[in-house]
Amino acid sequence: MSNTSSSPSIVSAAPAGKAQQLPFLLTSQQGEAARTLLSYVASLPLPGPDAQLVAVVVAIRAARGGVGNITGADLSALRLGDARKAVDALRGLGWQVEDVVFDGDPAAPVSVTVPGLAQETNHPLPFGKNTRSRVSGWTTRALSAKPVRKLPPAARLAGLFLAAHSTSKLLGQIPPDLPEACRATLPDLLRNGFLAELSGDRCRLDPAVRHLSGMRHRTEEEKAVEPSKSEDKAVVVTSTPGFQFDADAWTLWKSEATPALRRHAEAVEFCAVCALPPEPVAQAFTTPGRPQFFSRNLKTAYGKWKDTQPDRGPLAAEFTVAFRSEHGHGPSYAQLCTGLGWELKHSLKSFVVGRLLANEWLTETGSVPWTLRPGQAAHAEGITLPTARSPQTPAPSRP
Repeated sequence: MSNTSSSPSIVSAAPAGKAQQLPFLLTSQQGEAARTLLSYVASLPLPGPDAQLVAVVVAIRAARGGVGNITGADLSALRLGDARKAVDALRGLGWQVEDVVFDGDPAAPVSVTVPGLAQETNHPLPFGKNTRSRVSGWTTRALSAKPVRKLPPAARLAGLFLAAHSTSKLLGQIPPDLPEACRATLPDLLRNGFLAELSGDRCRLDPAVRHLSGMRHRTEEEKAVEPSKSEDKAVVVTSTPGFQFDADAWTLWKSEATPALRRHAEAVEFCAVCALPPEPVAQAFTTPGRPQFFSRNLKTAYGKWKDTQPDRGPLAAEFTVAFRSEHGHGPSYAQLCTGLGWELKHSLKSFVVGRLLANEWLTETGSVPWTLRPGQAAHAEGITLPTARSPQTPAPSRP
């Protein structure tokens, strides 16, 4: 990694106690949307971080239709140096903001019109409702995170950029479109515990803000540096007693399976993102499941865990939609829990997913692995697979 004048070759913050593991706020697709939002704001001819912070908050809310709301309380929460000057800068771009946002009820929403986001073609922020909501919530949480909440606007804006450009393993890139005013604040993010490491154009998020990661996919360089820390795959452990992989038997099984099941099995086997070895894939498809006994202690542990995860249902359903768009198949139980940052024991993972299935946040095709997708409760919240959103498009057959 190259050095910069503002940081030594490798700078590490002092180790702290183990941070509470919160679930990731974004899926990888939503993280890409967050990066698109920040790049859009960085491209606007705005004078500084104050106006850019307001633009981030308003733009994601106005991403659909070009109209969003902001309150006086929102502006106060941004802790800007000069809020009126920041809003005037946006007005200079044609954004329509009434003065009532300063003089009226701080809790009353004030409509903001952003002409550049009202266009129907070549839209700069082409996000759906769920993505807009998630990215907007992520923005609020990231700006109010304890390590940065008292820092100047430039540092908090820098925190947004670095979190959005970090992987689930906390590896971060300092993007080329990071505003210049933000670059000088990077050592402050290190000192305050938002970053654990800072070196040249690379950084690492502190575990305390792990949940803010934009879930960026690792570059080939990062994979070479940490080849054993794959963030994209959760290998299925071959735990069935007596199972022996036989390539010929696996080929025969696929040849005798229904066309839909064979296509599904091969979608998993040859998934370039998962990159699983054939042995665990063959085991998962060919070995019958065993009855599971869930102890009273495990059910008690689940009760405590679920109290910390009030949004587990919608998060899980949204994750399966994003996962399928990237992989071409649903996640395994382990991939679902790992992707959401749920660090659970194997037996508890099975119980957690079982409850999500029972409560119809998720559904699956019998005992066929890698078929998790949104259930009826998720559909009621508008969380569906893309083919399910268009009644004119016939749904493909699923195993």
